[in-house]
Amino acid sequence: MKNVIKGRIEKLREKMREEGVTAYLTVSDDFHGSEYVCDYFKCREYISGFTGSAGTIIVTQEEAKLWTDGRYFIQAKEQLKGSEIALMKMGEKGVLTVQEYLADILHDGECLGYDGRTIRSDYANSIKTALAEKNIEYKEDIDLIGVIWRKRPEFPNEPIWLLKKKYAGKSRKQKLKYLRDEMNRIGVDASLIVSLDDIAWLYNLRGNDIKYSPVALSYTIVYKDRAVLYRDEKSIGKQIIKEFEKDNIEIAPYSQIYEDIKKLKELTLLIDEKTVNVSLRNSIPKDVYVINQMNPTTLAKTKKNNTEMENERRAHLLDGVAVTKLIYWLKKRYRAGKIDKVTEWEVCRKLESFRQMGEGYLQQSFAPIVAAGANGAIVHYAPTKKKNIPLQENTFVLLDTGGHYLYGTTDVTRTVALGELTREQKEHYTAVLRGHLNLVAAIFPYGCTGTNLDCLARGPLWEMGLDFKHGTGHGVGYLLNVHEGPVGIRLKEPDGSTGVVLEEGMLISNEPGYYKEGEYGIRIEDLMLCQERNRTNYGKFLGFEMMTMVPYDREAILPEMMTDREIRLLNWYHAVVYEKLELYVNAPEKKWLKSQTRSIEKKLKNI
Repeated sequence: MKNVIKGRIEKLREKMREEGVTAYLTVSDDFHGSEYVCDYFKCREYISGFTGSAGTIIVTQEEAKLWTDGRYFIQAKEQLKGSEIALMKMGEKGVLTVQEYLADILHDGECLGYDGRTIRSDYANSIKTALAEKNIEYKEDIDLIGVIWRKRPEFPNEPIWLLKKKYAGKSRKQKLKYLRDEMNRIGVDASLIVSLDDIAWLYNLRGNDIKYSPVALSYTIVYKDRAVLYRDEKSIGKQIIKEFEKDNIEIAPYSQIYEDIKKLKELTLLIDEKTVNVSLRNSIPKDVYVINQMNPTTLAKTKKNNTEMENERRAHLLDGVAVTKLIYWLKKRYRAGKIDKVTEWEVCRKLESFRQMGEGYLQQSFAPIVAAGANGAIVHYAPTKKKNIPLQENTFVLLDTGGHYLYGTTDVTRTVALGELTREQKEHYTAVLRGHLNLVAAIFPYGCTGTNLDCLARGPLWEMGLDFKHGTGHGVGYLLNVHEGPVGIRLKEPDGSTGVVLEEGMLISNEPGYYKEGEYGIRIEDLMLCQERNRTNYGKFLGFEMMTMVPYDREAILPEMMTDREIRLLNWYHAVVYEKLELYVNAPEKKWLKSQTRSIEKKLKNI
C-alpha cells in the first residue's frame, strides 16, 4: 500500500506543477462540513491511506504532512508507516498548526490550492489571516485529487424518507415557523442551511447517503414565505413532494444552489461560516448583506422535546438489552474456554444480531469498535471482515458501539474483562469508572458549559498522573448524527470559547478512558439527558438522567479505591439496570445479570 500512496502523491504533484500550485490542501469534509462522509468524498483517505474520520493533509513538491487529533495518533502512526507522509500530532508541544505550517513554508507569489467546496469558510479565513502578510495566490476551485482518482465511487443519491411526528415530536410546519420567528428576531430575509443534520431535523426527513448517518446530501434556503430544498428529485417520492408542497417547500436540483445564490439581490442572508463552504460563500453577491452566526436550527435540534426524550428512553432500553446479551455471551464463551476462538469481527456480527431483535432498529450509528487487548489503546480502532484478531484471555475487550432506532440514537461503551486482570488493570478501570460516575452525578447551576464539568471525569485519573487525549462527551442527535455539535464536554473548546451552555433536553455522552499503548484500552460511556433538578435563591440547577442501561464489569472494580458516594452511585445504577432489563432477558441471562448488578460493599477485596 505504501508504494500505491507514493504513486498517488507523485501524480498529485504532477497536477500541482501543471496548475502552478505550491501547496495543495485536502481535508476530510464533504460539501457540507460533515464529520463522516460517503466514499465519494474520501479524498484525504485516498491520497494518504489514513482512514480516520478527522485529518488534514498538505502536499508540496518536497514533502507531505498529515494533521490529526489525539484519538488517532496510534492509528495514523501505523497507517502512515512506510509512506513519506509525516504525522503532525495536533495539540502536542512544538507541533505547528496547519496555519502556522503554511505561513512557514509559503513565500510571496506562491500558490495555495484546494477544492473550495470541501473547505469551510471560517477555516479558509483562518488560513488567509495567517498568510495575510504574504502575497499568496489562492486557487479555490480545483479538485486535483478528483482528477487523478481512477474509479472514484459514485456520488450518492439514495431515496429519502420522512420521520413521522410521533417520533419527531414536532411537524415541519412547526419547525419552519420556529425558524422564521428566529429569522425575524435576527433581522434576516433568508437563511442558507448546508449542514445535513440541520436540514434533516428541519424537514423531518432522513436518508442513507452516508453510512451510519441517516441524512441526505442537500442544501436549503428558507425565505419568509417559502423554502427551497436542493436535492435531485429522483430520490424523492411523489408523496413526499406533495407533503412538502403543503408547507410551500420547492424542490430544485442539488447543484443549482450555486446559481440561485448568485441571483440573490438586496436582501439580508443568514449563514454559518463554520459549515458553509468557500465556493458557496464566494457565490454570494456583494449587494447581499450577510449575517454570519450559528443557525437557530443547530441549537434547537440539540434540545430534545418531550416526545423525543421519551422515545430515547425506549431506544436505550432496547439497546441495553442487546449489549447486555452480548456481554453475557462473551462471559459464557470465556467460561467455556472458547474465547480465543471468537474474533473481533464475530463480536460485531453477534451484537448486530441482538440489536436487530429490537423494535424499530434501523442500523448502526457508527462503525463498531470491538478492540481486543492492545487494539483497545487505538481509540477509534474498528475491525473489518478482512482485518481483525481473536479475543484474548486475561485482558480487556473494549466495545464502543451504537444504533439508530426510530426511537432515537444510542452510543455505549463497555470494557469487558476476560479472565484474570492485574492490579494495575483494575486500578485503571476503577479510576475511569469513578470519573464516569462523578460526572453523571453532577449538579450544576444553569449557565455552566461542558468545560466547567470536564474535570469531574478526569479527576481520579489526574490523581494518578494519568489522562486521556479525547473529549469527555459529545452531543447526540435524535436519529441523526451520533456526534452532534455544538454541545460537548471537554477540557477546552477548539475555538477558544467557553463552549455552549448546557440546557434541558440535551443528550450528551460521558466517556472517560485510559489507554496504555501496546497493552490495553479502557473506556466507559453512557448517554445522559440534561434535566432541571431544582430552583433555589441561587437560580436553576441542572443535572443528568442516565439513559444507557448496561451493567459495568464487577470483575474489574476495586471497591477500596472508591468513595462511599461513588459506591452508592454504582449500586443505585446497577439496581436500576436490573429492574429495567430483567423482563427482557432469558433465565440464564437474568441469573447472571442479577449477580452482576448486586450491591458492592467497600470492605470487599475480591469480587
